[in-house]
Amino acid sequence: MVKRCEIDAQYKWHIEDIISNDEEYEKIYTEVKMLLDKIANMQGMIVSNAENLQKYLETSMRCDYLLEKIYVYSYLYHYQDMSCELGLKYKNKADKLVEEASIKTSFTRSELLSIPYEKVKEFLKENKDLEKYAFTLEKIFRYQSHTLSTKEEQIIAEAGNAFGTPDEVFSCIDNVDIKLGKIKDESNKLVELTNSNYIKFMSSKDRNVRKQAFNKMYKFFGGLINTIAATYKGVIKEDFFSSRVRKFNNPLEQSLYSDNIDTAIYEKLIEEVHHFLPLMYRYFKVRNKYLGIKSHLYDIYTDLGELPTAKIPYDEGVKHVIAALSPLGEEYISDLKQAFTDGWVDVYNNEHKRSGAYQWGVYKTHPYVSLNYEDNYDSVSTLAHELGHAMHSYYSDKSNDYHMAQYPIFLAEIASTVNEVLIDDYFYNKATNDEEKIVYLSNFLDKVRATIYRQTMFAEFESIVHDEYQKNTPITAKYLCDTYYDLNKLYFGKNVIIDENIKYEWARIPHFYTPFYVYKYATGLIVALIIASDILNNVPGAKEKYLKFLKSGASDYPLNILAEVGIDISDSATIKKAFKLIEDKLEQLESLINKDVLKDE
Repeated sequence: MVKRCEIDAQYKWHIEDIISNDEEYEKIYTEVKMLLDKIANMQGMIVSNAENLQKYLETSMRCDYLLEKIYVYSYLYHYQDMSCELGLKYKNKADKLVEEASIKTSFTRSELLSIPYEKVKEFLKENKDLEKYAFTLEKIFRYQSHTLSTKEEQIIAEAGNAFGTPDEVFSCIDNVDIKLGKIKDESNKLVELTNSNYIKFMSSKDRNVRKQAFNKMYKFFGGLINTIAATYKGVIKEDFFSSRVRKFNNPLEQSLYSDNIDTAIYEKLIEEVHHFLPLMYRYFKVRNKYLGIKSHLYDIYTDLGELPTAKIPYDEGVKHVIAALSPLGEEYISDLKQAFTDGWVDVYNNEHKRSGAYQWGVYKTHPYVSLNYEDNYDSVSTLAHELGHAMHSYYSDKSNDYHMAQYPIFLAEIASTVNEVLIDDYFYNKATNDEEKIVYLSNFLDKVRATIYRQTMFAEFESIVHDEYQKNTPITAKYLCDTYYDLNKLYFGKNVIIDENIKYEWARIPHFYTPFYVYKYATGLIVALIIASDILNNVPGAKEKYLKFLKSGASDYPLNILAEVGIDISDSATIKKAFKLIEDKLEQLESLINKDVLKDE
């Protein structure tokens, strides 16, 4: 593992574009503290008249922007080498500043919502400088009927410290206390199984390695199943407490409220995915044929064949990404090329660098992408994925004021997934033989399984359990395990053997501690498939609509932004269109396997 100082500067991000040096850091830090004091001194006056509301909003936005600069810079500096004392100092200072900001501004929401929304509309008419905040104020005042008095809100805020306990307990189990033991690898050597290498072993070509990893993982969680069941029930209790005191009908409604999304869309997703479960059944039938086995659940992560082993150095990978994304048009590609010349990307791993790939950034400063590039196809695909996020942020920031730039989570995975679909299509078309094409097609269908089917199964599990809790059904470990096991039988069908240990899988899913979140992954890929298909098929206006989507930021509610590009996720026809594209890929795979690989079956 090389030290950071040993990596060529052209392969490291330009973090100094956010904050140039320690002197500037301290200057911004001081200004944030001054602005926080200024906001605190506005208490009791921020909605007394239109001018004061304008002053508060402008001060708050300036404070948020500078605080974001401090926070993002500090964490990126820390993440690039987590042993660096200066980075750790920055991180700790940023954390303390965020905590101070939370305390000093805690009164603002209740005070804002202490006046009727009609009064806000009068302020907007009186003061033209307030007009740019109209949608931001609308989103805040949507919560008026779900916000309590200042005193009650303070009590709930204090109680919030205790409410996070189930999440903390699970995090300790999953990240600290977890001890999975050892398994024998492909070389028959004893190796430690961990959360980090679990998927690697589940993807092994050696079936016995996969089976060992699977059973070891669920033996651990099965041994703690009553503890984790009680922990998860604590989350459900929190969800219902919060929804009741905030006057929502249920936790699902509360979770979707910020995006102005009706619960019917969540329910529609589950209903439609049920309708298309036979596609997954067919996929596992053809996988079984190719692999010559009846698949167990520990077989579903292994690839159908192998990609070419030739290395793809980063500079060559960049060329592939540019070529693959060229259907997005000249404007997109021209802007994208800045990522490779202007210090957007931190390419290689170094000693003590944070693991994993991610994208982050600050308003009006270019995005930042962190990779651990390894000269292979997966790294090229990851580069394309993270650049999808980066370009979404770049265009949103460039096209909107600060308070309208941060696109909602509901839309966050669309741009990255569009890029993944394009890179998959590009490499599929470059494949030199049927075996390579089979790998690319199965990779695509595995992505569909993991992102649409699996996440929808998770979403359905959450929905069932919350509904049953509301009906006073005892939420025991056995109930949770039985419910999850039955869902696996439904989603995988008869072409996969549903191993009994899978009933414990729900106990290791961290997303269940952020209720009703995972459905966004499924809807994101459904939307991305339609957008990418229209672009690849040169549908008139598709590129232009997509660029408009990338530039929309948070200028409207998510469904309205999607409507502008001609997508209505609440319409069954939209979901059916996406699944038709999936079926086309499945038919290509079936044809290749039947014709070229197993023609003498």
